[in-house]
Parts: sequence; structure tokens; C-alpha cells
Amino acid sequence: MNIRRFAGKTPQLGERVLVDASAVVLGDVELGDDCSVWPMAVIRGDMHRIRIGARTSVQDGSVLHITHAGPFNPDGYPLIIGDDVTIGHKVLLHGCTVGSRILIGMGSIVMDGAVIEDEVILGAGSLVPANKTLRSGYLYMGSPAKEVRPLSDKERAFFPYTAANYVRLKDQYLLEEGE
Repeated sequence: MNIRRFAGKTPQLGERVLVDASAVVLGDVELGDDCSVWPMAVIRGDMHRIRIGARTSVQDGSVLHITHAGPFNPDGYPLIIGDDVTIGHKVLLHGCTVGSRILIGMGSIVMDGAVIEDEVILGAGSLVPANKTLRSGYLYMGSPAKEVRPLSDKERAFFPYTAANYVRLKDQYLLEEGE
């Protein structure tokens, strides 16, 4: 089964959520309404919590995990993701905070304690180091990720568009599964 209980916690799914049969969601995880989790993605809330807002899309092969509490980090870091976030293919998010209306490019890595504020584009293949904050309203790229330029109005308009596009695609998948 791909939605699994762990340590007494069962993932909680909002309304109209799609979790592909090849994806795994386990433990202390909450997915908001209209989220989609695509093939081979792993969302593992085994030693801390993961909270994902509405209309967020977790693309193929992505890994979402936490930072456990221990002697080197007494509180650990949960993974918190806002609404209308598009997480590209093969993204690694680890114990970080991601705001709302974000595009995380394919193959990017966001490390422990990092914060991505609302309305940010993180270019493909970027690395956000531990405890770094990406300010709202900018494009970031590179390894380590650096501020490139302010977002254009067209780029800001893309956030709700891409979130809605994946909601429509997810709905199509749910319809075909129900046939």
C-alpha cells in the first residue's frame, strides 16, 4: 500500500487528492485539497511532520523528508509547504519551509532549515543550502542558489496558472481511475 501508517500516524489527505500508485506517502503527513503526488515520489513523515497546502503538485521522482530532533538539532525541522506550489521532477526538499505560489525547478535541492518565502522561482538544478532564506519576489538559480532578478508580472501570473493546470490534470487522472 502506498499510503502508510508509521509510528501511530496515518497520512491525512484533503479532498480530491491524487497519490499515484507508485508514490509513497507515510507517517505524519497532511496533504491539502487538490494536491497531486506523481509517480515515484516519496513523502516520508517518519520522524517529524510534513504539511503540504492546497493545490500543490509533487512531481515524479521527488523526495520530501524532514530533519529529526536529536542532540545536534533539538527541535528538528518539519517540512512545511504552502499553497499553489509546483515541485518539479526529481526535487529534494529536506526539513525546510516553502511558502505559497512557488515554482521549484527540476532537480533542485532545498536543505534543512532553509526558507523560501512566497512567490519565488527556483531554477532547475539549484541548491539552497541549510538555513538560507530566499526572499519573496525573485528568481534564484545556481549552486548555491543566488538571487538573479525580480520576478516579472507575467512570471507572478504563472503561479496560479501552473497550480490550476496540475489540478485539472489530477482531476483527469481521478476520473479515469474511477471508470
